[in-house]
Amino acid sequence: MKKRYIFPFVVMALVVPLDQITKFYISSSMSLHDSFPVIDGLFNITYVRNTGAAFGFLAKASPMIRCTFLIAVTVAVILLIIYYIWKVRDEEKLFIFPLSLILGGAVGNLIDRVRFGDVIDFLDFYIGSYHWPAFNVADSAISIGAIILIFEVLKGKGKSMQ
Repeated sequence: MKKRYIFPFVVMALVVPLDQITKFYISSSMSLHDSFPVIDGLFNITYVRNTGAAFGFLAKASPMIRCTFLIAVTVAVILLIIYYIWKVRDEEKLFIFPLSLILGGAVGNLIDRVRFGDVIDFLDFYIGSYHWPAFNVADSAISIGAIILIFEVLKGKGKSMQ
C-alpha cells in the first residue's frame, strides 16, 4: 500500500478524536445553550445542537427525513472523497491533505448524527449582535480543507478533479 493512502487515515486519526473529545467535554461539562466568553466581543464557547446541516440547512424538516437524508449524503460524500483520494495522481498529491481534512470532518459529524440525530456545536464567533453560526472541530477541518482545495484547483493542479 502506498504511503499516500495511509496519510488520509492519519489525518482522520487526528481530526476525529479531537472533534469527539471536544464535543464530549462540552456536552458533559455544560448545559445546552450555556455560554462563556473566551474573547469578549468576538468569541464564546456556546453549547448548541445543530439539527440541520451547515448554517442550519434542513433544521426545520421532519427529524426522520432530515436525519436519514443527512446521513445518506454524508456517507456518499465520504465514499466520494475516498474515491478521489484513491484516484489522485502522484503529481497531484497536494489534494490528499485537504481531502483528508474534509474526510475527517465528515466522519466526526457523521458520528454525532448517527449517535444523537444532530451535531454538537460550540465555537461561537460574533461581532456586536451578529453571530456566525456556531460550529465545531469537524466543521473547522471541513472548512480549512475546502479552502485549501479551492486554492489548489485555482492554481490549476486539479485538472483530474474537475
